[in-house]
Amino acid sequence: MAMMRAIGLMSGTSLDGVDIALIETDGQALKVAKGHNNFLEPLGPTGYRGYSDAEKALLRAATKDAESVVRPDDRPGRLPEAEAFVTQAHAEAVERFLAENGLSPSDIDVIGFHGQTVIHRPDHRITIQIGDGPALAARLGIPVVSDLRRADIEAGGQGAPLVPVFHKALAEASGMEGPFGILNIGGVANATLVDSKGGVIAFDTGPGNALIDEWMQERENKNLDDGGRTAARGRPDEPLLAWLLTHPFFFRKPPKSLDRNWFSHKLAGQLSTEDGAATLTAFTARAVARALDHAPEIPTRWIVAGGGARNGELVRLLTYHLRAEITTADAIGWSSAYLEAQAFAFLAVRSLRGLPITFPATTGVREPISGGVLSRP
Repeated sequence: MAMMRAIGLMSGTSLDGVDIALIETDGQALKVAKGHNNFLEPLGPTGYRGYSDAEKALLRAATKDAESVVRPDDRPGRLPEAEAFVTQAHAEAVERFLAENGLSPSDIDVIGFHGQTVIHRPDHRITIQIGDGPALAARLGIPVVSDLRRADIEAGGQGAPLVPVFHKALAEASGMEGPFGILNIGGVANATLVDSKGGVIAFDTGPGNALIDEWMQERENKNLDDGGRTAARGRPDEPLLAWLLTHPFFFRKPPKSLDRNWFSHKLAGQLSTEDGAATLTAFTARAVARALDHAPEIPTRWIVAGGGARNGELVRLLTYHLRAEITTADAIGWSSAYLEAQAFAFLAVRSLRGLPITFPATTGVREPISGGVLSRP
């Protein structure tokens, strides 16, 4: 099959902004170049459109309003306003990206538009990623694939994680062999585990950066714990950690996915700023370690991506608890910051070509299925 140029758009549960990435793929293999030490060269250009404090507040309010949703098409409270904003922000991100890279809409075959998750309740067959795919396609003049989780949810799957099929394509392009794990730490953390025979399982491990970011926002009016420095100065509350890890989520066998709202940073509210950051950071790391309870083969190597890859204290704790080699995605030629955006570009091409994007071992769906809704300009 011919290679296609695809743009992927991702706005994660950390609510920081829009990630944008361009890749070339046929939906199975990636167009890559190898550099020094056989590392991958960048897959393509990337970009970012940050959210202002007011825009983040709107998205937080919409997420709160989404708690009253009972049907997938419900849009109570500020959700319509937030959906219009998300669509506009993503359109602006693409328009600026095209201009900065000397590209026109005709150069792009498809856009993978994740949207903004405001609620994820797979047990009730509800997952909502706000964002208007048809409006985005009409404004940009480029076909858009959106609503990539719903088909899996409606077929009885968890609707998440969606990135494992891209993780495997990246690993194959890098010539990697199992057993290894790929850990993406966004607002929620998810792991893809590849065994020595090439078998794959994937699932959310628990909170990622969300609780830490919300803690720092509340205590220090900062968007994140830069490098994990605040956590490094504190001491985790061991009784609280032990209690948090008794949550039923951690005892469920994969595939499984996590609603961002199942845990709150306020659980550490009685602690000092440093000790709270240390506790929430340790919670993320130990939740990942609990993933090994479900691993058919213990990974000897982990590749860490997402915002969490920049948190030195979190990476230190992962190294300690996982007892394995820890490498950041950037260190092997992947992109820590833009891996999910690249994944949604990849998924859009697979969707266009009717290839499966979710699988029994990644979301629990009965059989591999495709997904996504195509909107043409």
